Amino acid sequence: MALKDHNTLKGLAFLSPWLIGFVAFMALPIGLSFYYSLSVYPLYDEPAYVGADNYAQLLWEPDGSGGYGDALFWKSLKNTGYFALLSLPAMMIVSLGLALLLNTRVAGLSIYRTIIFLPSIIPIMAAAMVFLLFADSQDGVLNAMLAKIGIDGPDWLGSEAMAMPSLALLSVWGVGHTVVIYLAGLQDVPASLYEAAEIDGAGAWSKLWHVTLPCISPVIFFNLIIAIIGTVQYFLQPYVITNGGPSESTYVLTMYLYDKAFQYHEFGYASAMAWIMFVIILVLTGLAFWTSKRWVHYQGE
Repeated sequence: MALKDHNTLKGLAFLSPWLIGFVAFMALPIGLSFYYSLSVYPLYDEPAYVGADNYAQLLWEPDGSGGYGDALFWKSLKNTGYFALLSLPAMMIVSLGLALLLNTRVAGLSIYRTIIFLPSIIPIMAAAMVFLLFADSQDGVLNAMLAKIGIDGPDWLGSEAMAMPSLALLSVWGVGHTVVIYLAGLQDVPASLYEAAEIDGAGAWSKLWHVTLPCISPVIFFNLIIAIIGTVQYFLQPYVITNGGPSESTYVLTMYLYDKAFQYHEFGYASAMAWIMFVIILVLTGLAFWTSKRWVHYQGE
């Protein structure tokens, strides 16, 4: 056996645990889910191939009431988009603002960094339960604090108008990991650029806009992609806190997918929703990559 072939076999032997795991737990489930999306699969019976019927029922088939597609699917998709429009800008702006504050030289900076990062390592279930008590309309801490200054607090989680904004507010709670990534990017900005800007008479806002943000634009872009994926896959918090209510105002796409798969055992229908979700994420990230040519700047360009 040639030395090149021998080294290739040794390399494959070292890679084999990962390759086996990838095929068994990633590639095979992905392939099966696509096949199931083209089938009627009630779990307790063999999947029956039906072609694009699941997609037609979800997206464009008349529903008998003058509409097209699955009305609950479209509502859950609309709720997901509404949540993304609320939470994604909030998370990006708050995390960047905190990182800018933590990048300054003040006494006790390590304590502040720890305080901001700690919420991000608290289990999501625990954070959801704490927020449920915090925002309770009757005995919640938030309304009690508002009452002390003469404000009658709203029903944060029981009102259709306030339930989704309240969940978006909760999403800001765990931005610690994003703050750390921003902070690493900020500390990598060359000090010489700030010195040159100061010589040109630039103030604090001018340095932020013309130096800081362009230098950390790749970091902003990375966090944007992660945030897009996270908001489309949002599930546990609305499931625990509101269970999709009130009146399905927080019933997001992942909850409908979960219910179809594990409550009604319609795994083919749920798989079709999963692939639609994948396409949505693919399109949104593709748009982000397309627009990045205009605002993301890399060193050396």
